[in-house]
Parts: sequence; structure tokens; C-alpha cells
Amino acid sequence: MVEGFQSCKVVGGIFSNWTKTLDLTRKFVYTVYIRGKKWEKVERRKNRRSGINGEAEHMFVGQYQHNIDEKGRLTIPSKYREQLETDGAYVIQGLDRNLLVLTQYAFDEVAERTRKMSYTDANARLFKRLLFSTAFHVVVDKAGRILIPDYLRQSAELTDEAFVIGNGTYFEIWSPANWEKQLNQLQDTDANANRFSVFDLTI
Repeated sequence: MVEGFQSCKVVGGIFSNWTKTLDLTRKFVYTVYIRGKKWEKVERRKNRRSGINGEAEHMFVGQYQHNIDEKGRLTIPSKYREQLETDGAYVIQGLDRNLLVLTQYAFDEVAERTRKMSYTDANARLFKRLLFSTAFHVVVDKAGRILIPDYLRQSAELTDEAFVIGNGTYFEIWSPANWEKQLNQLQDTDANANRFSVFDLTI
């Protein structure tokens, strides 16, 4: 018997002696089978968790422009969909007339942090109301779209078009007009040098 392997199963009609799933630092999950002395890797799948803990395997990056249909459905960039396929995601109201889209794992992490906030803190109560009252769970449909409810579209001033903006561990949804304002800020190189100087951005 090989240490650590405790079960057996039939795979493709062939009896495999032992099987076990190995979790390798949250990055990959391997299922391996032993046939006598021969090891066969039969599954390799990515862990869907976001990198809130500092080691994101995937990051939401780039910017994309997509239409919103009459039902409020927005096409999600194909590079983003894989991270939303298993558990869906939460769309919440952002702080800049935009929307934030968090994976299930990222939303759970934020929710856990709010449990440590004092109820007597007025700002904490406001933040929790903003987070939980606007949160809407979405799943990606077969066409690669998510449904954005009317109240969230109104808060972000969305109509028939949107920009999908990567922001590392989450992504944002902007109206074209509001994203243009944001771009004007981002393209002010002198202001950027001053506003970002306080960050540790050593490369």
C-alpha cells in the first residue's frame, strides 16, 4: 500500500488500485491514479479561487467595450468567464459611479471582514448597507452574459453600452461617459506622479 492513498475506484472499466486528490497550495488540483507502479495524471483543473491572499493565479486585466441588451444582459470578456463559471459572482455598487464584480471567494472574504466591524461605528453600518443591499448574485449564461438588474444599472448610469475594466482581483463596469472621465484622470501624467508617489511601487 502506498502511504496516503486510501480508496479505490474503477476508471474507464479498468480497476485502479488507489486514488487521491492532492491540493497543491491552492493553485492546482491533481487527481492521480496508481496502477501497480505506474502513475497516471488524469485530471488537472485550476482552482477557482481569487488571489485575495496575495497569490492570484489569474488576474482581471485589460479593458473591453460591450453592449447591454434590452433585458440588461452584458457580455463578459471570454478571458474573465472561466473564473465565474463555477460559483458565479456578485455585482455590487462601486464608489465611483461604477459597478464592481467580485468572484464568490472574493465576496466571501469581504463579507468576513465586515463581521469584525463594530455595529456602533456609523461608517461601518453605512458600508455594510452599501455592500449587502446592492449585492446581486450573477451566473454566466451559455452566451457568456450576466444579467445586471435595473437598480444597479441606474446607479452606474448604464444604458445600452458599457466598458468592462480589469482591476486585479475583481473587475469593474463603467458607462462610457463615466469611464471617459476616469480616463482623463488616468492620463494626467503630472497628477499621477504626485498622487501615486505615496505608494510602494518598486519594480
